[in-house]
Amino acid sequence: MNPQPPDSNTDEPAGAEFARYVRQTRFAPLGAAGQNRLATSSALLCGCGALGSHLADLLVRAGVGRLRIVDRDFLEVSNLQRQTLFDEQDLADELPKAVAAARKLQRVNGLVAIEPIVADVDHHNIAALAAGVDLILDGTDNFDTRFLLNDFAVQHSVPWIFAGVVGAAGQTMTILPGESACLRCLMPEPPPAGDAQTCESVGILGPAVAAIASIAACEALKILSGNRAAASRRLAVVDLWENRLREINLSDLRLHADCPTCRRGDFPWLSGARADRHAVLCGRGAVQLTPATKHHWDLAALARRLAGVGRVSHNPFLLRLVVDGFQITLFPDGRAIVSGTDDITQARAVYARFIGH
Repeated sequence: MNPQPPDSNTDEPAGAEFARYVRQTRFAPLGAAGQNRLATSSALLCGCGALGSHLADLLVRAGVGRLRIVDRDFLEVSNLQRQTLFDEQDLADELPKAVAAARKLQRVNGLVAIEPIVADVDHHNIAALAAGVDLILDGTDNFDTRFLLNDFAVQHSVPWIFAGVVGAAGQTMTILPGESACLRCLMPEPPPAGDAQTCESVGILGPAVAAIASIAACEALKILSGNRAAASRRLAVVDLWENRLREINLSDLRLHADCPTCRRGDFPWLSGARADRHAVLCGRGAVQLTPATKHHWDLAALARRLAGVGRVSHNPFLLRLVVDGFQITLFPDGRAIVSGTDDITQARAVYARFIGH
């Protein structure tokens, strides 16, 4: 059992079990009171890839009380270039990212309660995933999920931090519902398919990920430690290749924009009206297929059925079938990731051919 943090209202130094944070608490704006407050806080991290793994590592080392990590994906060798929380052993173990991250982070800081969940964040489960948290963190790779997080956060007045990186550049924005501009104030609609740059089309550099994650993590520490007033109301934009850092003041945007979400209470992603059931995974040559009706696979039984179809491996978290140049990864919640194509129609055909339904 994790040791209980001291009373978050005291200004006295934390107990001996919190000695690991001494260099952090000597930073006067945080101090012992902020550290104690941090130790009783909770956060939801949606996505544990490049940005998410950095964010998780920074927050767990800083002493957040509880971190719920939700990720839909598994590790591939190309992830290791920028996802510094993982290593080759995690790859060999064929673990989902959320599970691999939790195992690693628990060895980093046993005082933090870490809850890994292998799932796709959608309008069906976001309320349960975000129940009781003080902050939502964006580690995703797609705008549909970001707009869903924005809908939920604004409707329920939960702070959240948007972040994204491609190439050597990235941006991050802290959203304080009722106080600052929301994502839809900045961007009324997601970029049209094919218009936005992706890590598949332009690549991605690890240092750019680390830079944006560091800014976002510091914003999280401000909010979770009770220093909400210090949180930025600006969009931070970083380009490491051009050595540029700039901030865009968004206060006028919130005051004057007729935002559909925070001005008119329109939440189409949260209601499911804008839900996208299938998604091409950034930089992967893979497609995620999500069933319209939730069901649960018995992976062991399915592995036996597929044994003569192709090369099959499985563990409690996923089943993998390699056949005819494709890799089909199935999760207990019914989702599938078809690797070897970025065409949704082809992915669905491959799934139907070998899995059925």
